[in-house]
Amino acid sequence: MTENNQDPAADIAWMRRLAEEGARTPMQGNSLLMFGGLLYGLASLFHWTIIVGLVPLEDSQLWIGWVVATVAYWIIIAVTVPRLRRGAGVSTTANRAAGIAWSGMGWGIFAMFTAMAVLGWRLADEAALEAMFALIPSIIMVFYGVGWAVHAEMQRSRKLWALSLGSFVAAPLLALFAGQAEQYLAYAAALFLLMALPGWLLMRQARA
Repeated sequence: MTENNQDPAADIAWMRRLAEEGARTPMQGNSLLMFGGLLYGLASLFHWTIIVGLVPLEDSQLWIGWVVATVAYWIIIAVTVPRLRRGAGVSTTANRAAGIAWSGMGWGIFAMFTAMAVLGWRLADEAALEAMFALIPSIIMVFYGVGWAVHAEMQRSRKLWALSLGSFVAAPLLALFAGQAEQYLAYAAALFLLMALPGWLLMRQARA
């Protein structure tokens, strides 16, 4: 006769410790947050230089910086994601949830730009289009606020909640500069402070 030495209380305590350790596990892919904030922040600065005449390009060429940033970011994703998968250890629920949130946010931004491109093709009202595109920085900051909120909840971090709140606050503040060149300076600052810098700090923390 086999003796049953299982202790349900001990098993539950062990599972709870495992879940808590998983929540504290640094999220993978922080370098993608850093590069995303850095590349698009630089694209926003480039956009500003064209508007104020520091670069000898026409307004019709404002798309150049954003396309270059997007292509560069796709290349970084193509290189980084397989490397992260090869070096991944135990995949925690917190990491999976945060990863899905950021991935969904990226696809959401892509879908938003696609919808706006379709709308721009259908509409002939130039003033309406300018107003619509002036809201893009604010909308993207809302996306980032949602991403940081999920990340903060999974990691149980008050500091990350502050990033989420900061992103939400930045959205209406950026709208105050709509139609002005300063909007893209402010947008670059928001990307550097709320994406690039936190991504770099989290990447260093994960390595430590």
